[in-house]
Amino acid sequence: MNYRPLLPQIHHVAYNSEEAIEAITQNTACMILETVQSEAGVIKPEMEWIQAIRKKCTETGTLLILDEIQVGFGRTGTLWGFEQFGIVPDVLLLGKALGGGMPMGAFIASKELMQTLSFNPILGHMTTFGGHPVCCAAGMAAFEALLEEEMHHAVPQKAALFLEHLKHPAILDISHHGLMMAVKLESFEKVVSTIKHLLVLGVFTDWFLFASDCIRIVPPLNISEESIIAACDKIKQALDQIASND
Repeated sequence: MNYRPLLPQIHHVAYNSEEAIEAITQNTACMILETVQSEAGVIKPEMEWIQAIRKKCTETGTLLILDEIQVGFGRTGTLWGFEQFGIVPDVLLLGKALGGGMPMGAFIASKELMQTLSFNPILGHMTTFGGHPVCCAAGMAAFEALLEEEMHHAVPQKAALFLEHLKHPAILDISHHGLMMAVKLESFEKVVSTIKHLLVLGVFTDWFLFASDCIRIVPPLNISEESIIAACDKIKQALDQIASND
C-alpha cells in the first residue's frame, strides 16, 4: 500500500486586500495575520477589512491566528493590538516582550482548541524548554510591571510627541501605530547613512526587512518625554549632516 501524506497548501495573499477575504473557504484551515504588519513598515489593517476577515473565518470554521509577537504587550497603546479593531482571534501568538528579556514564546487559544493537540497523535504538541521556570519568572515580573505602572496608557501621548518633533524635509512619510514607527526616507542608502550618523550621536536604530527605505523607531514603553525629544533632535541633526554632505 502506497502512503502519501496530505501536504498543506499555503497561499500568500495581500494585506488589506479583497483577495484575502475571498481566499477563505470551508477548506481553509487557518488565516495567519500580523495584527499590524511590522517588518513591512508598520501597516495597519483597515477596520472593515479585518472585521470582514474575522466574520468570514467564523462562517467557514477557519481559525483566525493573529501574530502579536511585535505589537503585543502595549506596543500599540492597548495590551493587545486586536482590541482596537473589535475582534478576537482564535489563536494569539506572543513573544519578545513576553519573556521580559528572557527567551520565551507562547500561543494562546481556548481550552477546546488546545485539547485537539492531546490526541491523534497523543503528543501532538511538545517543546523541550516549555515552561522554563526562570523565563516564566522573568516574564511574569515584566508583565506585572507593565500592568502596575500602566506603561501602555501613555503610548498615544508619547507617539504624538514623536510625530510633533519628527519633522524634517528629508522625512517623506511616517507610518505608525502606537510606539512603532517607520520613518520613510529617499532610499535605503539614506537610511544606512542616517543610522551610521546616529550611532556616532549615541542613538541606536535600524531599518525594516521589507521596508528598507524606512528607519525603525520602536522605543521602550517607559521612554521619557525628554528622551523622545532628544532622540528626535538627533535624528534631525543626522539628516542635516547628510544633507550638508550631498
